[in-house]
Amino acid sequence: MGFLRIRTTVDERPGRLASLAAALAARGGNILGLSVQSDADGTVDEFVADIPANPETVREALEAAGGRCVQVVPATAHELTDEPTRALLLASRLRSMPWRLPELLAELLRADDARWIYGEAVSDLPDPTQLVVPVAPRRAVRLRRAELPFTLTEAARAASFARLAQPAETSAAERAIKLSDGVEVTVRPLTSIYREAVRDLHDRCSPESRRFRYFTSMPSLPARTFDRLCDRSRGFSLVAGHDGQVVAMANLMFTPDPGIAEMAFLVEDRWQGQGLGTAMARMLVRSARDLGYAEVKATMLSDNARMRRLLISLGATLGYTEDPGVMEGRLPVGTMVSA
Repeated sequence: MGFLRIRTTVDERPGRLASLAAALAARGGNILGLSVQSDADGTVDEFVADIPANPETVREALEAAGGRCVQVVPATAHELTDEPTRALLLASRLRSMPWRLPELLAELLRADDARWIYGEAVSDLPDPTQLVVPVAPRRAVRLRRAELPFTLTEAARAASFARLAQPAETSAAERAIKLSDGVEVTVRPLTSIYREAVRDLHDRCSPESRRFRYFTSMPSLPARTFDRLCDRSRGFSLVAGHDGQVVAMANLMFTPDPGIAEMAFLVEDRWQGQGLGTAMARMLVRSARDLGYAEVKATMLSDNARMRRLLISLGATLGYTEDPGVMEGRLPVGTMVSA
């Protein structure tokens, strides 16, 4: 006796499912699970059965009963879990750990492999054993399953599941932060209306602060750079304001590395050392998690002691790059040290 997962495409005709069930029963099969899914070529019936016959015999029996594209693969007793219950349990785990989306999608669809991909989402893939699930602009999860092609129903399930990892506009909410000296600043998403205020922030920052941010004491922020920071398809940025001025800016930029975003900060000199950079860093990391990223990195000049301390306080791992004057910190979004 052995468990088999059996999938076959059928024509929508009365009695077809009964014919398939009878064919399995004739081979000594006990149907333990059944689902009906939609696909491009018709309806797909999927059985989990305890059956003594070998896979080839089962395939031939179902083809004789009217099944098309019959596929038979080994299954385990673990797969007999009630499917709605299993999906709800996975959804609960995703809501508490959205950065684990690829892993949980793979578990939901019993995929062999799941990983982040960066760039435009691919659609109408010719390979039915590959499924790309869009998560956010320029980010998606690619799933692979060698033995059983993905159905349209499974693609819809995956898309709905991925939406659970994307809280509606939680990253874009305005937030008040009280600093160590008791002063309160307001943090908002960066938009084009702050162009002049950000320009003034750069003017007020010392050359050293600008060098730490841009690796050069950039006297002013080029218009194209500001536009890029406002482009939500390239990243997510925040500004902190007080008394009509922008006093700090924090940027989360999407990178070519799948699942990784990069953050950077510019805090006006007289506002440094009061916890503002740390508070905005925590907001960026939470935003990265909600956008579907698994890790945030930061690149800094090796003499930027304040940035090193900030990253260490969050739980990041620091290391040198190929350039001895440049360091890099990496922070898995699920391990950020709580405030």
